[in-house]
Amino acid sequence: MTNSDDSVPPPSTTPEPAPDASTTAEKVAPTVLEQLGGLSGLIYSTLPVVVFVPVNSYLNLAVALWSALGVAAAVLVWRLVRRSPIQPAISGFFGVGICAFIAYRTGDAKGYFLFGIYTSLAYGAAFVLSVLARWPLVGIIWGYLNGKGTSWRGNRSAVRYYDVATIAWASVFGARYIVQSQLYDSDQTGWLAVARIGMGWPLTGVALLVTLWAVRSADRALDAASSADRKREQLPSDQADSGA
Repeated sequence: MTNSDDSVPPPSTTPEPAPDASTTAEKVAPTVLEQLGGLSGLIYSTLPVVVFVPVNSYLNLAVALWSALGVAAAVLVWRLVRRSPIQPAISGFFGVGICAFIAYRTGDAKGYFLFGIYTSLAYGAAFVLSVLARWPLVGIIWGYLNGKGTSWRGNRSAVRYYDVATIAWASVFGARYIVQSQLYDSDQTGWLAVARIGMGWPLTGVALLVTLWAVRSADRALDAASSADRKREQLPSDQADSGA
């Protein structure tokens, strides 16, 4: 009688090839974009403002606030129906809720934009301070996302690239604060909405392009340094010392 186990092929002992670094990076990049909500998320984030200003002009503040909240809730439901990532929509809904609450408490439509103005100030200051402290936030965030931690801090070229991307984001937040705070002080609610939209996803897109360039450049610098270290390790000790 033949043993049934004889028909089962032995497990393969051939080691599987290690995943390519470029393939891993390609898998990470879409995840980052999804966490940001993608282009659709950036567009959806402008809808509550687009509704709020005209409704406030033609009706009243209370109706405008409820309309903005309704649009934010509709975006959240739409993402649930389409099974899209809902984290950006949830954040957007709570953000609109905070803006609406401030406007309700101040009794002025321009109060709707106050939270975003001071959020831009706080973000801009954080990005600037991170560069001054030699811990650029873009490097910290990217190191966390790709699982490399803070090993990039030992490479001066990588730090410089991350500095550039971090300064780009600081410039975006700083420009938003300066322009919108001036419009707030001059009671230009309509222009505040225009500034919120015009300085929203377009500037974010520019900062993302700079970040993409910086991240790729930093990764190349780190890979080059790692390859050089491996070559030195393979050389005899006397040649390695003379090369150093």
